[in-house]
Amino acid sequence: MQNPVQAVSKKNRRSFLKQSVVGVGAVGVGVGLLPTSLAAQNGPQKPTKGDIAILTFLSALEEVEADLWIQYAELGGATNQGLSPIDLSQNGKTIKTGLAPNYITALEVLDGDMPQYIADNTDDEISHHRFLNNYLVSKGAQPIDLSQFAILPPSQVTGVPQNGRLTNLKQLTVDTTWWTRYRSASANPDFGGTFENAVPDLAKGQHPAIPLNDGDLALNPDGSIPNHLQAIASTAGFHFAFIEVGGTSLYPTLAQQVSNLEVLRVLLSIGGSEIMHFQTWQDKAGNAPNITDGNLTFPNLNSGVDPNSGATGSAVADLFQTNLIMPEPTLFLSADLGPVSIIRPTTSQQNGAVAAVTGFVNDGLFLDPATNKNTGIVSVLMGLAQAADEARRT
Repeated sequence: MQNPVQAVSKKNRRSFLKQSVVGVGAVGVGVGLLPTSLAAQNGPQKPTKGDIAILTFLSALEEVEADLWIQYAELGGATNQGLSPIDLSQNGKTIKTGLAPNYITALEVLDGDMPQYIADNTDDEISHHRFLNNYLVSKGAQPIDLSQFAILPPSQVTGVPQNGRLTNLKQLTVDTTWWTRYRSASANPDFGGTFENAVPDLAKGQHPAIPLNDGDLALNPDGSIPNHLQAIASTAGFHFAFIEVGGTSLYPTLAQQVSNLEVLRVLLSIGGSEIMHFQTWQDKAGNAPNITDGNLTFPNLNSGVDPNSGATGSAVADLFQTNLIMPEPTLFLSADLGPVSIIRPTTSQQNGAVAAVTGFVNDGLFLDPATNKNTGIVSVLMGLAQAADEARRT
């Protein structure tokens, strides 16, 4: 018996396709005639007040991220990427990169491509803030500008522009629980799971992630990298992932509260690039060598020993081994559904806007060394964060 599809002649196929096109058009017209209650499921045609609050907060946070990444790029960013020129700029002003060659050498211990990735990540965050501000203006909303809080002193390394900054990268307390969170097969922060630090010493005390001055850049007499300089670069490596894991969860969390479909598209599209950043940086952080600098030790995460408790065994290896960078399947929505590889967390209770600002504050990003207190940017960000968290889908 002949296959019915094969039995259709070329002429009939053309007729069928023509009729199908008409049918698709008819369906399109039909959507426009749907009752309001059904059409409303696609969301409002314009961004809501809540959407604008979310976009404003994200633009503010991206301005903060652009500020800290510019500092990393100035000192450790690529100066030559082959035939493609370095074109980092902000507000029409070129950003000088790679001003601390010995810092770059220490960063390259983690991966030879670190300077390039730093420059690229910086470019991305600048573009996120610029785009979100432009989008807000296009919708009749006010852009955000936090430059009045750019009062923190940058690195004193020769060549670094001595203009005030929004963020302080000299006194960081870096949470590295993201490491075990993404390797755990039995815990999810959305279910109340708690996690151990990969580098316990980074989570206590205050540590520089950039060289403070030219003195921090001196090499050993034999030309090798001193532990202190390597510790600064390795702190930066773990801090890179800490910063980007926040956006990895924040964008999908806030996307669930968006009403307008175009705004949803904006969050999902930018959020995807944040995930790419995090995946890159957690891989590079795992190459930090096992060294000690004062009260800061970077453990050998491939030793099979828990750096927090000293425990050993296969479960420990699963939580700390450096090449296990794919998100381990874990609990999601319901334990009855079985484990699945996911972004975690994605609930506002665990990683909403306020939680994101709190994480940055605890990191020490806004600490003014002159007063040992946070700058006024914190109260502004908290206000924006609360408005974003209060947004609800309509």
